[in-house]
Amino acid sequence: MNQPHYILLPVNPLFIALSFAVAFLLNFLPWGGYVIVPDFVALVIVFWSIHQPRKVGIGIAFAMGLLMDVHDAIHLGENALAYTLLSYFAITIHRRVLWFHPLTQSLHVFPLFLFVQGLQIVVRLLVAPDAHFPGWLYFSESVVTTLLWPVATAILLAPQKRAIDKDHTRPI
Repeated sequence: MNQPHYILLPVNPLFIALSFAVAFLLNFLPWGGYVIVPDFVALVIVFWSIHQPRKVGIGIAFAMGLLMDVHDAIHLGENALAYTLLSYFAITIHRRVLWFHPLTQSLHVFPLFLFVQGLQIVVRLLVAPDAHFPGWLYFSESVVTTLLWPVATAILLAPQKRAIDKDHTRPI
């Protein structure tokens, strides 16, 4: 309660598009087969669905999911379904989550990331008969993505914060 609540400037739609492009490119990087690589697109979808639910919604999540399906060369619609449900549930809880500090917000978004990974595993196991369960270490991606939530919040909200110096001629 001692922290000030900032009045944020309106978000620039170009900045939202740029953040999705950067997240998409970060998912393109060859991480060398590491299991503990976060899903940057899912992180950005949840962030903008919580902070700007009228500008970023289910349609953008579906389009980003289709792009990730093509990139990952997996069943068309697997990521699209997962990201669409991720955006829907993020929009559902967006009013509650915004009341908390970013560290506490990460506890609210962790089940969303875990749900998405679980859904992707279930779809993969149902569609491909030769697919196998990758192991419990696979879900560490959700943990790492959740740990990046405060960092993503600081980076993606930085352009919207007002200047620290106070201008007495400004009404707010």
